[in-house]
Amino acid sequence: MAIPPTKDGSLLIIPREGGYMVRLYVELAKLDVGERVANRNITADDVIAKAQRILKPHTLDVKEIAWWSVYEIGQRLTDKFDDVPEPEIASRLPRIFIAGDACHTHSPKAGQGMNVSMQDAFNLGWKLAAVLRGQCAPSLLHSYSAERQAVAKELIDFDREWAGILASAAKAGGADAAKTQDYFVRHGRYTAGTATHYRPSLLTGATTHQHLAEGLVIGTRFHSAPVIRLGDAKPVQLGHASQADGRFRIYAFSPAENPAASSSAIRALCNFLAESRESPIRRYTPKSTDIDSVIDLRAVFQQDHRELAIEAMPPMLLPSKGRYGLYDYEKMFCPDLKSGQDVFAMRGIDRKAGCMVVVRPDQYVAAVLPLDEFAALASYFDGFMLQAN
Repeated sequence: MAIPPTKDGSLLIIPREGGYMVRLYVELAKLDVGERVANRNITADDVIAKAQRILKPHTLDVKEIAWWSVYEIGQRLTDKFDDVPEPEIASRLPRIFIAGDACHTHSPKAGQGMNVSMQDAFNLGWKLAAVLRGQCAPSLLHSYSAERQAVAKELIDFDREWAGILASAAKAGGADAAKTQDYFVRHGRYTAGTATHYRPSLLTGATTHQHLAEGLVIGTRFHSAPVIRLGDAKPVQLGHASQADGRFRIYAFSPAENPAASSSAIRALCNFLAESRESPIRRYTPKSTDIDSVIDLRAVFQQDHRELAIEAMPPMLLPSKGRYGLYDYEKMFCPDLKSGQDVFAMRGIDRKAGCMVVVRPDQYVAAVLPLDEFAALASYFDGFMLQAN
């Protein structure tokens, strides 16, 4: 909860676990040039008194303080998140990486400190794992700083603008409620940590075919939707059906045709991925592992789940896996038509053409391609992956 700024400052109230504890972010006086927080000798009682003044005419009675601290807000950003200067990127690989507060600091008003720091770590983590496993070229590690430094800059620009709105409202003796609300609505997804948008790069494709899936924006988090799993008619979330296990995923959204037909676009894609020498699944999956251990193919059909026979589907969607060679029946999904939540309508999928959506291990949309763009699909993975032994 954000308490509208007054002449005494602003206040954020964040409920904590257990139902009886809250965290208060209390805005104190601005420091003079060259002054440090320690010079003020601020006590916990000073912070409580300031919060009480901001909350008037309401009252605040503090029973116990579990933890408190006073710190100076600094909006700072480092120029790189690794140890390789820009002019040397082509000649050497990074060996040291920094994340979180080590490379970007800002106010707590946007609630992004821990969120963005964890996103830094996830972005770096899956890339390090892919390189150490020998799946991706070491040059992939350069993309960590390139992607996350841009995100941090956007965060600090957002924070600076938001802090300016609150400061202006405080100087005016009260917040412009309409302006404050409008800003929060427009930046709601950013504040929630889901509006990161990676630009075209080695890992993020061009927007040439974005019209095939308008609701799954390239460079942003994969936007989940309710679906019915064909294998057991269980309602699930499409995005939640995948684990954070370091695999790339290809979601193949089928046209309205029968996907089991010999001439269907889904079968042609499955045949390419299963048999072609250019198939990224064949090129980059070690022969000793499951066929989906590196790139996981999943299909979404337009028909009701009662209209399709799972045993008639292409073998790539029914892979035999594990030590016992059991079939994986969890690769295929249908719209949740009973509830009226049709994934094709919700995510703007072209019903006539269908498409495939490539999703990175960190759940960001990497590419949207026509179902028959086999060469473009192969080219995407060829840009950074290493052929399996």
